Amino acid sequence: MARKYSRKEYLSVKDLQKVLNSCKLELHQIDEVWPNIYIGNVGIAQNRSALQKLGITHILNAAHSKRGSIGDQNYYGTNFVYCGIPADDSTYFDLDVYFKPAADFIHKALHAPDGKVLVHCIMGMSRSSTLVLAYLMLYHDMPLYKALQRVIQKRAIYPNKNFLALLLDLDLQRKRKHKTCVLL
Repeated sequence: MARKYSRKEYLSVKDLQKVLNSCKLELHQIDEVWPNIYIGNVGIAQNRSALQKLGITHILNAAHSKRGSIGDQNYYGTNFVYCGIPADDSTYFDLDVYFKPAADFIHKALHAPDGKVLVHCIMGMSRSSTLVLAYLMLYHDMPLYKALQRVIQKRAIYPNKNFLALLLDLDLQRKRKHKTCVLL
């Protein structure tokens, strides 16, 4: 007996881009996309007083410069816990090597007393949103399609094609792992 596969089970990058294109929100400096998880741009990330007013305790910079520019632990001092990822928003950058460490950082931040985390890059659309989506997939066992739908209700995001493909790979790995666990 042939099994019918739902459209959501095997998605393509184009399918994901259609979901992203359905978002009608305006892009803001910062948005809370999940309880105590904010995605923002570099402008808000450099405004320490605004971050303190929002109660941000942890900063995950997905556009960390190896040159030590604004946006490292020295800049934030002891007011924030900082993690920098030197990611390029490009069609060749392997951001997936940072999925688990970034998700672990976010998870730990949310379990800190009054923990609130800002995940940012330059625009707050591609690198940062990719890392938040990976967190939702890894720590909330959320399929990529559902994670995308949840985040675009709160923020206009647009991970590049490469990052979408890496997230699809993660989604497929998770599905295979679940099927293996069910069969055992």
